[in-house]
Amino acid sequence: METTSNPTELLQRQFGEDAITEQAAKDDIVTLWIPLNKIKDILQFLKTGIARPYILLFDLSAIDERSRKRTPDYPSDNFTLLYHLFSFDRNSFIRLKVVLKGEFPTVPSITKLWANANWYEREVFDMFGIRFDGHPHLRRLLMPESWQGNPLRKEHPARATEMGPFRLFDEKQDREQAALQFRPEDWGMKTQQEDSDFMFLNIGPQHPGTHGVLRIVLQLDGEDIVDAVPDIGFHHRGAEKMAERQSWHTYIPYTDRVDYLGGVNNNLAYLLAVEKLAGIQVPERANVIRVMMCEFFRIASHLVWYGTFAQDIGQLSPVFYMFSDREKIFDVVEDICGGRMHPNWFRIGGVAQDLPKGWEVLVKNFLDYFPKRLKEYDAMVMKNSIFKARTIGIGIFTKEEAIEWGVTGAGLRACGFEWDFRKKQPYSGYDKFNFDIPVASNGDCYDRAVVRVEEMRQSLRIIEQCLKYMPDGDYKADHALTTPPVKKHTMQDIETLITHFLGVSWGPVIPAGEAMSCIEATKGANSYYAVSDGNTSPYRVRVRTPSFPHMQMLPYISRGYTVADMLSILGAMDYVLADIDR
Repeated sequence: METTSNPTELLQRQFGEDAITEQAAKDDIVTLWIPLNKIKDILQFLKTGIARPYILLFDLSAIDERSRKRTPDYPSDNFTLLYHLFSFDRNSFIRLKVVLKGEFPTVPSITKLWANANWYEREVFDMFGIRFDGHPHLRRLLMPESWQGNPLRKEHPARATEMGPFRLFDEKQDREQAALQFRPEDWGMKTQQEDSDFMFLNIGPQHPGTHGVLRIVLQLDGEDIVDAVPDIGFHHRGAEKMAERQSWHTYIPYTDRVDYLGGVNNNLAYLLAVEKLAGIQVPERANVIRVMMCEFFRIASHLVWYGTFAQDIGQLSPVFYMFSDREKIFDVVEDICGGRMHPNWFRIGGVAQDLPKGWEVLVKNFLDYFPKRLKEYDAMVMKNSIFKARTIGIGIFTKEEAIEWGVTGAGLRACGFEWDFRKKQPYSGYDKFNFDIPVASNGDCYDRAVVRVEEMRQSLRIIEQCLKYMPDGDYKADHALTTPPVKKHTMQDIETLITHFLGVSWGPVIPAGEAMSCIEATKGANSYYAVSDGNTSPYRVRVRTPSFPHMQMLPYISRGYTVADMLSILGAMDYVLADIDR
């Protein structure tokens, strides 16, 4: 029987004190170094061998350590493999680190322990060249098969200007076209059965139902889906690589473009990690402003999902009404921030400016207008008999299956699991707001819609509280590392002006360390893991997006359904390709 709940003590007792070494982290997440030859045993123990286990593989990534400033207490000098696990019962993360030596190391695969490890391991292989022994299908994921090198290794060029001019010779074009040819045998698929042949159908990458540049190869027995292979990476822009070439400040607008429908939610996830590293306390007024703008963008994102989901199933009218209402939100965002879809308004330590005069009228007008529109949409979409027939009982998965595949957000809550990081691990002062966590019980496409529609109503409740109880005070922290600093501090004398100039052009020097944030973004749990070696640029930024594991689950939840059902499943997923591909 366990006499302690401390995961470090449990692991040291099970595997020996010498095998487990604890490291301090700025985010207060338990961070442990574990030996390479005990990875699978330790992870198995944490998932199944302790009370209140860590059942969610939240993220799996790596760091190229070869250019890092050395510290005596940091044991890794080539590569570090990172596992972030989460325990719902403990409401806590644990970070496990493994030292990897050699130019192209090999580690054991954990795909038999967690289903969602498949794509995470493929991504690490693709980006770093680290091989996973025992992986069922270890091949590139985001980059083309013909790509030379591994982009997140430090020696790989970060900019096109560091590479030769691109030339598309006829032979190269033929080679690239041949690489795109889908070969079922490469994926262990049969081309025929006893009495018939299977058909292989491409959906995308130019198909309206894929909501972007996504290709899905379906193995069909008539209309029925036998298997599916999602082909991602068409939208990959190297968001994590770009972080290494930007200052901590100038990387903010790049985060906007990850979940490009989520707006400032992306900024917030990144800035929370940076503020943990820098030890910055954000003023209460800035927190409330941030919360209000995040909830506006949550509604805006859900409206895009709502309208396009109905359109995927055959309703043409809702998408026009809902996009019009989204524009009304953007009118409010523009008047407050100066930008619409990508306002780039959050800053290290707060926001760019204080709220303008008259902001209360803008917000109140929307709060008065939008609830009745939601009622109209209920009648138009949610109560529509065809919509119900196309979504009820389709794409079902259970709470246990959702956790196994890394599903978060509305997909998890539609299985009856009341989990929302705004409530369970409050950030930016969300604990001071009254709102409910919408849940459903069947875990199908319709219930995922039910949850998101109710989430919009809860967002309205939060925005209304921001309107009524907006505190006085500063809109940005009075801290040396806030960028840019508060204007009144920049024009006193030449020294403060020089400091301002350097802070904006070079960016702040963030203290060495590492920190991870996790927020309830529009599509699920979104986190940024930031590593600083005490420089003006991040050494490593890892972006964990919710859409990535959600899309990985697509083959599992679509088998046995029809091609038409596939479009319902995709629409209910609420993904964005930039959120998958980064």
